[in-house]
Amino acid sequence: MRVALMIEGQEDVTWEDWVALAGACERSGIEALFRSDHYVSVMGEHARGALDAWSTINALAARTTTLRFGTMVSPTSFRHPSILAKSVTTADHVSGGRIELGMGTGWSEAEHRAYGFEFLPLKARMDVLAEQLEIVHDGHWGDGPFSFRGRHYTLEDLDARPKPVQRPHPPLIMGGGAGPRAARLAARFADEYNTNFVTPEELAARRANIVAACEKAGREPIPFSFMSGIVIGADRAEVDRRRQEVEAWGAPVPEPETGFIGTVEQIATRIRDYAAVGVSRVYLQHLLHRDLETVELIGRELVPAVA
Repeated sequence: MRVALMIEGQEDVTWEDWVALAGACERSGIEALFRSDHYVSVMGEHARGALDAWSTINALAARTTTLRFGTMVSPTSFRHPSILAKSVTTADHVSGGRIELGMGTGWSEAEHRAYGFEFLPLKARMDVLAEQLEIVHDGHWGDGPFSFRGRHYTLEDLDARPKPVQRPHPPLIMGGGAGPRAARLAARFADEYNTNFVTPEELAARRANIVAACEKAGREPIPFSFMSGIVIGADRAEVDRRRQEVEAWGAPVPEPETGFIGTVEQIATRIRDYAAVGVSRVYLQHLLHRDLETVELIGRELVPAVA
């Protein structure tokens, strides 16, 4: 089981916080640090700030040596696909090949209104996602000149250089509920599919949709991953203390049925429940981002327990 730390970057995570988090991950042996791609707090705390996701990742890539980085996920409404692809490729060069890209439609209408991004109906957002996936995956990361004419984007004779360090390209992740259209797009473009906040039984049904779509496309099933919140402690008293801190921060406490709350041993057992239904990577959403003791506990004890 692979383990990534997931940070909600729109909840007042400062540059100093990001540097500290990356350092704690590398010291303790966590493989990857992922972040959300939002500009507005999703917890309704409007005083909280957000640094840009790909600017942050590029800067952190230059300060680290082993840690992988990625977004979970970048909304297609925030950036033209050529800007997104160029930012990701730049980060891949800065890091020496340690970058992953999560792509999605975006969902927060209030955030789009605040920043002036067009918020289309869901079907139209899926249309945009489909075009962006093809442009990034086949155009920017593929070989040879690429032309594209869609409803939302037009590219003529693109030969994007340089190509990413990782070949054929950085891992591309899609996420969501694994509906029919998303499953078809994942089977064509994605290297991993992620879902979140569901029980192992619900996850198994979503994974079955992805497996079926991959089989129909003549492709081996892609890896399936799971994201949920974590509150972890060395003992029950430490778990209770951190749960209270999460509540005081105004954040949701993980539900036992769909999240990770408990001691290292308890959470390791829960992660194995997800492994049993086909999950090969978990993203642990750590909401108390200034609590580096939790990060180090995950790296030192939980990662080896589920490896």
